[in-house]
Amino acid sequence: MVGYTRHCQSTAEEAMTNKLYLTTTNRLVTGFLIGLALAVPVRAQELDGTLNKIKTSGTFTIGYRDAAPPFSFSGADKKPVGYSIELCTYVANAVQKQLGMPDLKVTWVPVTAENRIDMVVQGNVDIECGTTTASLSRQERVDFSLMTFVDGGSLLTTSDKGIREMADFSGKRIAVIPGTTTEKALAEYLKKKSISVQTVRVKDHSEGLSAIEEGRAEAFASDRGILIGLAASKDASRYFLANMLFSYEPYGFVVRRNDAAFRLVVNRALAELYRSGLVETIYDRWFGVLGKGGEAIHIMYLLNGLPE
Repeated sequence: MVGYTRHCQSTAEEAMTNKLYLTTTNRLVTGFLIGLALAVPVRAQELDGTLNKIKTSGTFTIGYRDAAPPFSFSGADKKPVGYSIELCTYVANAVQKQLGMPDLKVTWVPVTAENRIDMVVQGNVDIECGTTTASLSRQERVDFSLMTFVDGGSLLTTSDKGIREMADFSGKRIAVIPGTTTEKALAEYLKKKSISVQTVRVKDHSEGLSAIEEGRAEAFASDRGILIGLAASKDASRYFLANMLFSYEPYGFVVRRNDAAFRLVVNRALAELYRSGLVETIYDRWFGVLGKGGEAIHIMYLLNGLPE
């Protein structure tokens, strides 16, 4: 009887153990299947913002300035060329690789100084690659990539005007593009130096150069690199670049706010470009006529070549 009772208890314990084993196994299998079923949707959910827009449309839309040599302008064949364009093409290749889209279409859309920020905010372009200064006030509306160039505002005039020092510009007409950081920085600088000038508003860099060539202004104010590019595109000996800087202009590519995934792809591409040293070749291609880059630009590449 005792043996029978122990046998029954043993059988009951084995049954309970088997039941627990099956229950646990079923839960593990069920959990695995659920995890497997959710794996694809989770990955799909991670692709949002600009990357999702590009993936869905099959097109990467890039905004660029078509009259800002040597950074961004339309070449002889009307296709965009320049220092910023090459950097942005490198970014486009990184986006193509990230999304696994060998047939990704890249569309270039010209933007202006006035609408470049709005074009990004409104989704008309996925990124703006030109000569936009990364300022704190602009970051209320958009985000910026790692720095792509470092520059400063200066003044370009024609050699025959005999203007050499900042004081010589007193009472003169200075062309400037409205809505730019140059316009604000120049006004603050002139006020600080107690120099009074007449401001001539122009729509873009080409018109600014035309203004001094046609006598509508004695000088054109813009970033030093752009002014050098404008003079080099003509007869550089006809122009004089003031030996002064009235602002600090850290350039960056403009992207939509709070889109960390896309910004990371952009920054990873730029950092790799800086670390590899390939950016030096790109720099020399567009600025080599002026000699090697200064200490500031080399330090910028070093500081922005972030490690993986």
